[in-house]
Amino acid sequence: MSVLDNGAQGWARELKSFGIELLWHPSLSEESGVEAIEILEAVAEGRTPLDFLCIEGSILRGPNGSGLFNRLAGTGRTMLEWVTRLAPHAQYCLAVGTCASYGGIHASAPDPTEACGLQYEGSLSGGALGGDYRSLAGLPVINIAGCAPHPGWIMETIVGLQMGDFDERDLDSLGRPKFYAKTLAHHGCERNEYYEFKASAEKLSDLGCLMEHLGCKATQAVGDCNQRGWNGGGSCTHGGFSCIACTSPGFEGTTGFLETPKVGGIPVGLPLDMPKAWFVALAALSKSATPDRVRENATSDRVILDPKRNGKSGE
Repeated sequence: MSVLDNGAQGWARELKSFGIELLWHPSLSEESGVEAIEILEAVAEGRTPLDFLCIEGSILRGPNGSGLFNRLAGTGRTMLEWVTRLAPHAQYCLAVGTCASYGGIHASAPDPTEACGLQYEGSLSGGALGGDYRSLAGLPVINIAGCAPHPGWIMETIVGLQMGDFDERDLDSLGRPKFYAKTLAHHGCERNEYYEFKASAEKLSDLGCLMEHLGCKATQAVGDCNQRGWNGGGSCTHGGFSCIACTSPGFEGTTGFLETPKVGGIPVGLPLDMPKAWFVALAALSKSATPDRVRENATSDRVILDPKRNGKSGE
């Protein structure tokens, strides 16, 4: 539902402007009951063409692979059955969100529901449709991972496919669109000066980098969250909360989202964009060169020393 950032009517108009008709959405469409079932049956039987099958939420296969833990109300059929009936008729199949992509929160251990994604179970290929699934256009499931995914990621993927400007080469190794998965959530973060000098926050209200002590995984998580902004601006780190790597399979297994696991005082999860040895060496060098201004502001909830004071608290 994050795609409704601009409102339901705005989203519908945007789809229409690209020649896309919304057949049915469980929350937005007027059709319900018998009318909704008829739409689904017409697609499943091949009577109505389907360009985009967008599935939100993990697929519950339990108990014992039956899928009976999650039925589509009024149809007498499980969501697992509906997905496997509809997917072969779709030109493109999109998993909207990390749950639909990899299993997400519902797959967190213990998982009595046997939750999985459309084509992945965690980081392993398979899921509800199987690793060999291909849509009518010849593409695997497109994983618009994120909890929740940015509305721009959803619309840009749909529009790219509609315009013929998107193919399998535009997906990363986990099926995520590269236009947002080719960068890290860390890139563009307003706390990057603190990160560069390894000036760390000690509590959530502090201005400093959240990586060293407060569990931030922005240097390990794909996404352009800090470059495009949410709801007109902002992001998790902008709002003072650590990145939890929600675009990644298995993020739900993290214990202590606001704690940084360490070995010998060094964070276990280190940045993806540099060798670990470099990071350790540069961290030590950076801390020795940290300006007083950066060091003192890092553990404050507001700027107490600004650049005009040359980093000296006594001026």
